[in-house]
Amino acid sequence: MTVEELADLIRRSLQKSKAVEVDGLGVFARTESGRITFRGPIRPRIFIAYACDDEEEANHLYDELTERGFATWLDRRKLLPGQNWPRRIEDAIANSDFFIACFSHHSVKKRGGFQVEIRFALNCAERIPLDEVFLIPVRLDDCVVPVRIQRETEYVDMFPDWEVGFSRVLQIIDEQIQLRRVN
Repeated sequence: MTVEELADLIRRSLQKSKAVEVDGLGVFARTESGRITFRGPIRPRIFIAYACDDEEEANHLYDELTERGFATWLDRRKLLPGQNWPRRIEDAIANSDFFIACFSHHSVKKRGGFQVEIRFALNCAERIPLDEVFLIPVRLDDCVVPVRIQRETEYVDMFPDWEVGFSRVLQIIDEQIQLRRVN
């Protein structure tokens, strides 16, 4: 798609709705005078990685984070038919402010996409200042977190009390947002 085609698509979409969000880019809106405005992303972007067996918990996490105003990314909610999935997932991880890895008995034993996403996120984390948090590992059940993660990062238990675990995740994100504003 050319730039002109994208601009035309946004203009046409704004005839049908007040605003159009382009994932990872920002929000285009039409003012009352008909002028098109653009607001870049201001909400922290959070990528959620999970094994397909943990889809219910990942969706729950997605819904709760999205309700609180975060730009949350979950493959089953954001990928579109025809998209190059591996490339789009890598773009989403690389452009995220936080990466939540959902570990469970299912995910730690599984080969495939979840493991690829974790490795890519670890590579992305190497570009971030050492005092900043990017990777937030969460345990959905009483599983053993991979040694590489345990050795470098503290994890959050989402069990036996989801609300306590979720509050801890929010606390981590909020603290990091405040630190980044100061720096």
